[in-house]
Parts: sequence; C-alpha cells; structure tokens
Amino acid sequence: MPGPLEGVRIVELPAIGPVPFAGMLLADLGAEVVRIDKLAGARPGLGDALVSGPLGRGRRSITLDIRRPEGAEALLRLCESADALIEGFRPGVAERLGVGPEQVLARNPKLVYGRMTGWGQDGPLARTAGHDLTYLALTGLLAGIGRAGEPPVPPVNYIADFGGGAMFLVTGLLAALLHARATGEGQVIDTAMVDGAAYLGSMTRAFLATGGWQDRPESNFLDGGSPNYRCYTCADGKYLAVGAIEPQFWAGLCTAINQDPATAPSPYDPAQFAACTALLEQTFAGRSRDEWAKLFEALDACVAPVLTLEEALAHPHNVERGTYVKIGDVDMPGPAPRFSATPGRAGELVGVGDDTVQLLREAGYSAADIDGLRTAAVI
Repeated sequence: MPGPLEGVRIVELPAIGPVPFAGMLLADLGAEVVRIDKLAGARPGLGDALVSGPLGRGRRSITLDIRRPEGAEALLRLCESADALIEGFRPGVAERLGVGPEQVLARNPKLVYGRMTGWGQDGPLARTAGHDLTYLALTGLLAGIGRAGEPPVPPVNYIADFGGGAMFLVTGLLAALLHARATGEGQVIDTAMVDGAAYLGSMTRAFLATGGWQDRPESNFLDGGSPNYRCYTCADGKYLAVGAIEPQFWAGLCTAINQDPATAPSPYDPAQFAACTALLEQTFAGRSRDEWAKLFEALDACVAPVLTLEEALAHPHNVERGTYVKIGDVDMPGPAPRFSATPGRAGELVGVGDDTVQLLREAGYSAADIDGLRTAAVI
C-alpha cells in the first residue's frame, strides 16, 4: 500500500547527517525523494558513505555537479515538478550556486524550500561552523546533561542534529506543504538546529520559571538528581534504568526489592536522597542486570535493562513490533510512526547515480542533451 506521502516529490541536495535523515524519513513515509549525489571523484565528505548506505535508502539518485551552470540548470528543471527541496548548505552557498530560494521559486512558486543549518540563516553565528555539541551548548540544555561537578556529557548527536534539526525540518516541510496545496504559495523554511534544540527544552524552561527546576546538573527529578530516576550498576557490571517517578511506580519497585515504601528512604525528600540512593545501589548490585529485568518485566515499576545497540535488536518487544529491519546487510530502525491505512515502508538501497538518465529524461532533456552533459562532466 502507498505511504501517507504518496504523490509528494522532494529534491534532496548533498548534505550530511540531519538532511539525509530527513530525506530517509520522508521516503519511508512514501514520498518520492530525488537525491542529488556528487560525481565520482568529487571531494569526499564526512557523510558520503552514510548517504550511499542505509541512510540513503528509498530514493532515486542522480549524480550532478551543481557547481557548474549546466548542473544548476538541471537541478532547477528537476525542481519545476517537485513539491519541495531540502538542503543543508551554509547561508549564501545555494544562492552562489544559482539554486537558492529566489531562483527555485521563480521556476516553481508552489515549491517549499527547506533549509537546514546549525545556527540559522541570520544572526552573528550564521556563517560559522558548528556541530551538535556546539549548538546544544548555546541552548543551556547541555549544561544540565551529566554528573554534578563534572563536565557535561555529549549526548551523541541525537538532540540538536536529529531532534532539533531533522525532525523540525520535516515538521516545517509538512506544514508548509499543506499551506502550498491550499493556497498555491510556496515558501522558505529556515530550520536551525539551535532553535529546534532550544524548543525541545520547553518543559525544562517551564519548570525553571516556576521554581521546579535547578539550573545545575544532577539536581532535578529528570536529570539523575532523584534516586528514583537514574541508572544503577548490577552485579555483572551492566546497568538498570530506574524511572519510578510516580508514587505508584515507586511502590511497585519497593515491593519487587522487598522494601516497604512507608518505611524505606523516600525518593521525594531531598534529605533522604543519599540514603535512598545507597539502598538502591546496594540492592541492584546483588543481582545481574538480566535477573532484575526478568523480575521487573511483569511489573508497572518503570524499570528496564540498559541494552547495548546490538542487544536491542533481539529484545522480544522490538522483535514483535518489527522495530528494526534489514537494509542490505545492516540492521536499521524501521519507519515510524505507524499508520493504519497508509503504512510507511523502508525502501531499498539505491546506487549513486542509478537514475540519472531517467530523471533527466523526465525533466525534458533529449538523448543528445544528456550526452552533452556527460561529455562536459556535469553528470
């Protein structure tokens, strides 16, 4: 069955990380995504291997040198029949190449032009380099991730790159597509990872404003400051994640470890935090992680084993739901969320440039035109 974005055509320009992830998500949901790939021999980039691997699944691929006027023209012609374009260049680069919003929207006024950068299209840092960690640092969120008295811990690149970047790009793109279909008016989406990451901290900001959050790490109920919301080491050196925030879940945890919640040290009284933490540390150190996991799996106590990436593939819940799928020979997350009438589908791997000739034909290029582009090393 077709996915919910069946009939939507998106052009994806070369980029790393969040933009290919957004392209993958849109393709998994049924959109036709045309991926612009670099020519063989072009300067390699950090994400090239990922784009041609599982993150590049489900697209059509055209190799095109958009630095050349003929290549830029071919891209503009592809955009004439597209609903959206996504790109991750630094501000001003697309304009310099002749494929910026002004040029593209002149060809297709209904198109949604999705831009992804770390700092946004304007502001004093707009043209400077950065990564997930640097964007997250300026939101105030990074300062609260880690142990008290120690440097903040980089949360891989899940938050700013993918949460604050790719997911907000896709959200904005879908909203703008609805607007374009209703009005015939395209527009530009300025997606900044720093903006999106800051937005993800909305609940923390709300707590902070009402005195319910301390602006320092390991001092709050969701950052490891509370003994009933943190990880503990088990007898085998593996870890158990305890999330028994609410009293009913705390009571379930106490029952499982043979403690009376009425007399055990309380996780709701800061004066008893040290005693409560010591009790849980000593208790969980007495059995292996998997022994505790088996005990807790039937209880509403919000306790789970901390699995490695490899272990997660075999967990019965993930297996039954088909959370992971094979893309080539690589285990990857399958499409999310789930749709009852128009389910998404993880597309197949596509070779770089496999669809170059066909896509150019669809854009109106003749066989002679295509031969000329090939001779000029534009494709």
